[in-house]
Amino acid sequence: MNKIVEKLRSSGGISDSELKLLIECKSPEVAEFLRKNADEVRQLHYGKKVYLRGLIEISSYCKNNCYYCGIRRSNSSAHRYRLTCEEILGCAENGYKLGFRTFVLQGGEDAYFTDELLCPLISEIKRRHPDCAVTLSLGERSEESYRLLREAGADRYLLRHETADEELYRMLHPTPMSLENRKKCLYTLKKLGYQVGSGFMVGVPFQTTEHLIADLRFLQELRPHMIGIGPFIPHRDTAFSVEEAGELNLTLRLLAILRLMFPTALIPATTALGTIAPNGRELGLQNGCNVVMPNLSPVAVRKKYDLYDGKICTGEEAAECRVCLENRIKSVGYEVEISRGDAIDLYK
Repeated sequence: MNKIVEKLRSSGGISDSELKLLIECKSPEVAEFLRKNADEVRQLHYGKKVYLRGLIEISSYCKNNCYYCGIRRSNSSAHRYRLTCEEILGCAENGYKLGFRTFVLQGGEDAYFTDELLCPLISEIKRRHPDCAVTLSLGERSEESYRLLREAGADRYLLRHETADEELYRMLHPTPMSLENRKKCLYTLKKLGYQVGSGFMVGVPFQTTEHLIADLRFLQELRPHMIGIGPFIPHRDTAFSVEEAGELNLTLRLLAILRLMFPTALIPATTALGTIAPNGRELGLQNGCNVVMPNLSPVAVRKKYDLYDGKICTGEEAAECRVCLENRIKSVGYEVEISRGDAIDLYK
């Protein structure tokens, strides 16, 4: 098995059958060898740097009805809110003072946030903080919308494909949502010059190893700058409420595999990883991750952005969260990097 890891590290190319063996291998020795190689590769390209992204959750309204999501349209128990432009600018101002140089505006697919509202907002954030990057994570939009947001100053866009398998996608999403349109959006974003992020859930109901291999192959085709994966965590008000959460060790193996397949990608140690294990984010960093995304949203709304049960970091003040995370990062031998943190392959 170690020879498969070495082959993956040296060439990035292994067969589907070899990937299957690696994904399904539960040997602690192999896991440690995989982790060691992933950590060496991320340090080769990024050193010990861990980039901070300030997450601003702007809306818990969503037009979609994804079967796994706590803010799905039909969940009448969800607590809805929208931040005003002034509140969003205030979050960015606070984050800048705390040392953040990337702001991630994330929300459900909320028709309230039109191009007419978002474009001046993005431009104002960039005017006030010209040394910062603005990342958007607002779902599927038209090519014209993506173009206008890019022209307003948006640098990056996060849009997880969730699963690259058509059949599984239909089992997780109702019509009219489609994997075809999701992929089309991702390629459109790349065409328009965004730094693009995609990714998938680990351990979602009905998922097989073959589905995970399809995800990895799609990412090889897309070649995103950022890759975000995290364990599936059920939400009490969804059809999957009684399902088991995704496995920590499987998620860590996949993170390490991703680092070896995409040596220069920006890969976050996600909040979901920290939710299923107290030291989940630290373990993510040790398995190839190099990004963390502390929450800059107003404390009063954090519990309302309720994608899954048990979400951490819903009560701390931003400053407290920042200090806590920096200490956690240092505890496993890494260091916080205060910069925009662009993917290094953009400069080749």
